[in-house]
Amino acid sequence: MHLLDQRILGIGILFLLAGLVIVKQVSTGRILDQPKGNLLVQLVNIFNLFFLLVVNPVAALLMIARRIDALDPTHVEIGPPWLLAAFEILGLVAYVTGYVLMAWALIRLGRSYQLGGIAPRAEDSMVTDGPYGLIRHPMYTAALSISLGLALLIHSWGFACVFLIYLALILSLIPLEEEGLRRAYGSLYGAYERRTRKLVPYAY
Repeated sequence: MHLLDQRILGIGILFLLAGLVIVKQVSTGRILDQPKGNLLVQLVNIFNLFFLLVVNPVAALLMIARRIDALDPTHVEIGPPWLLAAFEILGLVAYVTGYVLMAWALIRLGRSYQLGGIAPRAEDSMVTDGPYGLIRHPMYTAALSISLGLALLIHSWGFACVFLIYLALILSLIPLEEEGLRRAYGSLYGAYERRTRKLVPYAY
């Protein structure tokens, strides 16, 4: 049982994905990037691309067909209506917020965009405004928000595990990425680190 119509949600997910692809193409000049770097960097980026470009559209199509519950062995039926409403409303807010935040970060980065964990190029500028004025890694926060939102929307332990895997990979990658940013930008990045949080404004 779902409070929100799964078919409408599925269509909405496809529109959000299409919008994000357009934003990425216009802002960065490319849609897909070839993962490179060490094993951890490649693993995180492959996982990210697979989740956004394969898992999300497949989930959306199954939602449109109203088959996702039947095909997900980890689906959980939520009994009390108030709890069902809380799960799905929180899920929808988290999911849409993730896409908006990712699009905002891509627009602000523009041609300085690089896959996570890749050292900045000589021509890349250090971005510290827009979403980067709130947190240092808004695109990671966005990806986590999308994955958690989807888990809540479809009531899936499997997708909750995807969120936890995402979280573990991102927390492992951030120190490596920040070391590269310190090398590239020196004291400027150090000052930026001291006045911002990693993933959650005013918290972490």
